[in-house]
Order: sequence, then structure tokens, then C-alpha cells
Amino acid sequence: MLVRFVAATLIGWTVVDFALYWVVSQHNHTPMEVFPCVLKSIPLVLGVALLIKSKTVAQWVSDKLD
Repeated sequence: MLVRFVAATLIGWTVVDFALYWVVSQHNHTPMEVFPCVLKSIPLVLGVALLIKSKTVAQWVSDKLD
């Protein structure tokens, strides 16, 4: 459950970060650049990977804590 929460948090963080980047870009009348978008998408990729492998990661964490 905690692994899924962390994954959902990473995905939500990315959505909010992209939205804020877009608002600031519109406010300053500057185009959105590719590198900041790629850099901001890293938590999204990690979150999706965690959601896909959540059972495996949760089992690994449980084994490490034992």
C-alpha cells in the first residue's frame, strides 16, 4: 500500500510541476523548452515503474526490513 502511495505521489508531483511550469511559461511569455520538460518527467517515469512493479518492490522492502 505504501509503495502505491509513493508511486501515486510521484505521478501527482509531476502533474503539478508540469502545470506550474506551463503557468509560469505563459505568464512570462516564454516558450516551454524540451530539457526542463524531460527533467520534470523523471518522477513520472519512476512513479509508473513503481506502479507496475509495486508488488515486487513491496516484497523486496518487506524482506529488507525483516
